Amino acid sequence: MYDFHNVYLTPIQTLALNVIVLSIIVLSLIRSERSLRDQSQWGMLILLAIFGVSGRILMEPIPNVQPVTVLVLLTGVYFGASRALALAAIVALASNVIFMGHGPWTIFQAIGWGAVGISGSLLSDKLVVNEKLRLNRLAFIAAASGIAFNWFVSLSILLDTGFSMLVPYLLNGLVFDLYHAFGNILFVAWMATPLGEIMSRHRSSQSIEAVRDGVAN
Repeated sequence: MYDFHNVYLTPIQTLALNVIVLSIIVLSLIRSERSLRDQSQWGMLILLAIFGVSGRILMEPIPNVQPVTVLVLLTGVYFGASRALALAAIVALASNVIFMGHGPWTIFQAIGWGAVGISGSLLSDKLVVNEKLRLNRLAFIAAASGIAFNWFVSLSILLDTGFSMLVPYLLNGLVFDLYHAFGNILFVAWMATPLGEIMSRHRSSQSIEAVRDGVAN
């Protein structure tokens, strides 16, 4: 029995292969989006969830670098808080059950990403001006959201230990916080503009009102 699939890849080769696969997924989703009806937001959310889950799994070789934070942030900007919360919960649960590992931390991740989506909704009028996405502002918010998300999810250790361990745990994870922040900046530069254009095509008047209501409240 031949074993041609028993090929060893270095971590760099594995990462390069995963980036290629993720790029193929992005191109496939863009082509799939063109077949959706205008303002088909739930269909769009399904495509975003697929990208979020696969992106989180494929980028696993680099700690804390994944597209979910930016995806949820953009979803809040264009579709409102409720849809961003739904996407956050779906991606956190699905990716953890499928590959990353499921446990009490999943609810912290879902809430943390949901909060990122809410912030996108609240700041939508600052991040989209004259129907143009402000990438510099988005990159700053995405970087800050990555660090805030990590700190919030770190609270899950309190389920097993006391408060005395929280500060050392946060300090020990600062490098990984920076990975998340810098990764988010890269994802904004890579995919924020095409994703924003795609989302804007499926943005209904109801979602615009939902975003505005979130800002007003």
